[in-house]
Amino acid sequence: MDFKLVSSYKPQGDQASAIQALTRGIFDREQHQVLLGVTGSGKTFTMAKVIEALNRPALVMAHNKTLAAQLYHEFKSFFPHNAVEYFVSYYDYYQPEAYVPAADLYIEKESTINDELDKLRLSATRSLFERRDALIVASVSCIYGLGSPEAYYGMMLFLEKGQKIKREDITRKLVDILYERTNGDFRRGTFRVRGDVIEVFPTYDDMAYRIELWGDQVEALSQIDPLFGTVKQKYARLPIYPKTHYVMKEETRASAVDSIKKELAWWEVELEKQGRLVEAQRIHQRTMFDLEMIKAMGFCHGIENYSRHFTGRLPGEPPPTLLDYFPRDYLMFIDESHQTVPQLHGMHAGDRSRKEVLVEYGFRLPSALDNRPLTFAEFEHRTNQLVYVSATPGPYELTKSAGVVIEQIIRPTGLIDPPVEIRPVKGQIDDLLHEIRERVAKGERVLVTTLTKRMAEDLAEYYAEVGVKCRYMHSEIETLERVKILRDLRKGEFDVLIGINLLREGLDLPEVSLVAILDADKEGFLRSAGSLIQTIGRCARHLNGRAILYADRMTDSMKRAIDETSRRRAIQTAYNEEHGITPESIVRPLDMTLAAIVAADYADLTASESEGMPEFKSQEEVDAYIAKLESDMREAAKRFEFEKAAKLRDTIKE
Repeated sequence: MDFKLVSSYKPQGDQASAIQALTRGIFDREQHQVLLGVTGSGKTFTMAKVIEALNRPALVMAHNKTLAAQLYHEFKSFFPHNAVEYFVSYYDYYQPEAYVPAADLYIEKESTINDELDKLRLSATRSLFERRDALIVASVSCIYGLGSPEAYYGMMLFLEKGQKIKREDITRKLVDILYERTNGDFRRGTFRVRGDVIEVFPTYDDMAYRIELWGDQVEALSQIDPLFGTVKQKYARLPIYPKTHYVMKEETRASAVDSIKKELAWWEVELEKQGRLVEAQRIHQRTMFDLEMIKAMGFCHGIENYSRHFTGRLPGEPPPTLLDYFPRDYLMFIDESHQTVPQLHGMHAGDRSRKEVLVEYGFRLPSALDNRPLTFAEFEHRTNQLVYVSATPGPYELTKSAGVVIEQIIRPTGLIDPPVEIRPVKGQIDDLLHEIRERVAKGERVLVTTLTKRMAEDLAEYYAEVGVKCRYMHSEIETLERVKILRDLRKGEFDVLIGINLLREGLDLPEVSLVAILDADKEGFLRSAGSLIQTIGRCARHLNGRAILYADRMTDSMKRAIDETSRRRAIQTAYNEEHGITPESIVRPLDMTLAAIVAADYADLTASESEGMPEFKSQEEVDAYIAKLESDMREAAKRFEFEKAAKLRDTIKE
């Protein structure tokens, strides 16, 4: 099926020339292109038109889950009949394994997997196997190791109507690809057998499959509603993919166990030669326990650290990732590239430094170092043709494109870049309070950027005391909670959002009419020309958008940012006058379905749960209380109330 863009929009302003230039560049086999698009100029629509014109599988990469979720919704609305998928880390909570030698403190890996995000990841790889019209919106987690596409596809169960196959062979194969047989709770990743009917609930779909047999022959294949059992559609043939990306044949598992034993024997000798007997004993005990678990259960805690052995890779060889699931001719768009590219650069080094300590002190074998994200060079090797999209492209992108930039400066709505005003630092808090009250009276929103987390928190506390509804947001706020904070800002639950550098790229907040940048004259990463342009652009979607920079002197970065903003204002103003356009604010519906996945994550504990620990008269009462807490914790996790589940877990530990 071809990509078919559904939209009432038509390319306007310089969108048409940008679409044409990008498409021509890809047809001319340009490896690297840069799209410099200002906030509100319709960059997502431009990307969608290019994808439609070229009709190839595409990967759109963003630097965080929040931006990826926003892009996913936009592309989903543009391509309702095509396979638009979402691929981000499936962890709601993740504490990586680590060791702190100075304190002799070992921190075990702890994580909570979001079942819905896991389903979306599996759905993404299925679409890549089955369709050419696949568009995957991913975060940078797509360069982390994933199961081998050859092993995953090779373990697939493929059924056809009229096929000769025994019921026992089907159930055995389902168990081999890690599905669990059940007679009760029919959920994702399980199957049930009723006479000659087998029903399978795949992990990558909301619907289940029914396989009807007549003797040893497949009589019918259908998709069913898992709750009511009603048939949705019939199939002539049906592929059933493994339950997870990490699946392997029995012989692969056996050879991996032998390979791990050989590495263990070698590493023990190496540690003993260095006189590190405690570390040698530790790695022996831990690895042998893991091997027993793998032989008995097929997996162990932290099995990903042995991934090199399971995939048969050589030491140092890159792991398979989502990029390996794409065909050779795929397109890649890197959104907000000035942020995403540096992230891709740094991920491997950060991961390796943590694991080297674990290996050195006998917590992991050296092969654990190969359970890693791709290096930047490996990432580059796996790309085909790239388009870097940003309002402020970085030096890497400009170098790769030989300085050639395709500009998209004109906004179809006629909105002009916000005017920038510089005010003195003295009295900035009270001056800003006056501006905030003016905006709030009109039902508008305000963004404020500070230089430190402490200042963001103190400022939020001060403004709250004087009656301003405000929240703060910085890197310690969990990624998924940010989706909810931004949604609440748009809904009007509060009026002012205070942050550091999280308010910059790609956040679609049309209700914001004022951006205030405190201490704008403090040179550094957070006050570079690019950062200032991005931050100022957050209010460019509002007709009354305005930016105030509090500074006592004009820095080079401020001058470059103001000059670039003025240049863009002049281009847009001239276009508006030539075409008789009256600027109007962007109206964006509050449609953030993915936010619903985590909406329940922030439920408060009930009064009874937060009152503290009850008094116990016997050990039996303690055991009964812990059992109840464990049951409540599991139920909370099922309902995606992970904050509540975490608090219950901490209570159990106490």
